[in-house]
Amino acid sequence: MHRRFCYSRSIVSATLHPSQTSIPSPARCFPAELLEQLKAQLPASLFGAVSEKIAAHEKQLDTTSNELHYAQLKIQVLEERLRQQRIAKYGPGSETLSDLQLELLELEPGVSSQEVAAESGREALPPSTPARQKRKHPGRQTLPVDLPRVEKIVACMQEQGVCGNCGGETAVIGYEVSEVLSVKPAEYFVEVTKREKRACRKCEEQGVAIAPAPVRIIDKSLVSDQVIIDTVMNKYADSLPLYRQSAMLKRDVGIDISRATMDGWVMRVGELLTPVAAAMRAELLGGSYIQADETPVEVQTRDGRGQNKQAYLWQYGSPGGGAVFDFRMGRERDGPLRFLGDYEGILQTDGYAAYDRVGGPKMVHAACWAHVRRKFVDAVKLNPQDAVATRAVVLMDELFAIDARARAEQMDLAARHALRQQQLPPLLDRLRAHTLAAQKSSLPSSATGKAAHYTLALWQKLTRFLDHPELELSNNIAENSMRPISIGRKNWIHVGSAQAGPKIAAIFSVVESCRRLRLPIRHYLAAVLPGLANTSIQRLADLTPAAWQKSIAATQPHAGLNVQSITAERP
Repeated sequence: MHRRFCYSRSIVSATLHPSQTSIPSPARCFPAELLEQLKAQLPASLFGAVSEKIAAHEKQLDTTSNELHYAQLKIQVLEERLRQQRIAKYGPGSETLSDLQLELLELEPGVSSQEVAAESGREALPPSTPARQKRKHPGRQTLPVDLPRVEKIVACMQEQGVCGNCGGETAVIGYEVSEVLSVKPAEYFVEVTKREKRACRKCEEQGVAIAPAPVRIIDKSLVSDQVIIDTVMNKYADSLPLYRQSAMLKRDVGIDISRATMDGWVMRVGELLTPVAAAMRAELLGGSYIQADETPVEVQTRDGRGQNKQAYLWQYGSPGGGAVFDFRMGRERDGPLRFLGDYEGILQTDGYAAYDRVGGPKMVHAACWAHVRRKFVDAVKLNPQDAVATRAVVLMDELFAIDARARAEQMDLAARHALRQQQLPPLLDRLRAHTLAAQKSSLPSSATGKAAHYTLALWQKLTRFLDHPELELSNNIAENSMRPISIGRKNWIHVGSAQAGPKIAAIFSVVESCRRLRLPIRHYLAAVLPGLANTSIQRLADLTPAAWQKSIAATQPHAGLNVQSITAERP
């Protein structure tokens, strides 16, 4: 009977075609005709035992098939993650699509008549990548007129001073002038301050009067204010750690100043700038539009374990204005909740959930199109043949191209808003329809599926710019403010302690705000820091970089300071 069962099974299995499926289903292994044949030929007790074995075998095959399907999906996801890590480590950082990727769109299925009609009624968009346009060379750059000029006269050679015809002496009739930018190496010197002492030669009882000591950043310090300011600038604007600066002073001047001493200078400057940063925060919250972002920094715990703790610097700023950094030991919602308070303007961020349910009840939450585009770009990097993700990136490039046109034509907010209302709604409809289709046709755990889900989940926040003319498409300006920190932590590695974090955040706030406002940071610090410890709280609002810029522009309109604000953005 066992031979007969195996024989019948082999006949049925032989009828299966190998190409039909990689794992045969239980129904094909044990068809109903075979069961009826076994029931007719076997006793009831034996058929019951065989049926139980068949049922157990079918259940095992079903479980194995599900496990294999799950394993295949898991392998696909792990392969994407591995490729993404390799791209992040070894691949290019550009988010621009190649021409070969754009050619994939020609292989997509045909569009509907409604899409053709909508496309034909839309005005032509400017190129989404202005860098590809052939630009006219601007010619030789002229040097700033406010830089001092040091003339160097080059005399003619001796034989050129004699006329080749009559032998007489030639005269200077002019000069061939050229200008080059030069530099004088840092020149260290000892500044000797002599304070007058006066006394009456007749009235000795009047005593001696001494000229008041100049106000300094750090009283009785071995170095001048300019050396302290340069130390702060080198570290937080140029990412030059203190140990390198100490070595440079030892090499160039022969003075051995320890890192601990320099760190004391930096902490003192941070302590002085902390109330200025608080005034900058009040100034920022008084506006109507804030962009926010955060980045991790390592903090030395000094608990004996030799491990650093990951803290965060949160950055809040406004396009065309300054930026304020807030140091927190965690990434929880408590950071933006405490900083923003009852703020009820526009808050533009990425999709991080910590920004939800913060601020006042009337706060408007807006999302960033650059983050959405980046997720689809990552999907294209993982699979260059992914026409669905490529199409999404192209549609978003058209979105950014409209704002690029507004910037090129120097439109104000009202004109840009009118252009957006005219051009963007049909484009957004096509983009949303494409994203919905991409979500349905992609695995939820795939890069394209995740990008589509991320986009649709934030769609309402992404389209808020249609109702608010001042809202930018992305918060790239906020992200650009994080670059000095990203570069700096590769050099100075970590923050010395949790207590130093707020002071460092205050320094970053001033340095980054001056960079955005295009203020000379050294001039600002030299004007504000001396005597700041004795300044009343009421005057701090007049000492922020934005307020200082306005006062300089009002008192010195021709001072030569570049006070243009940064408003450009790129996808």
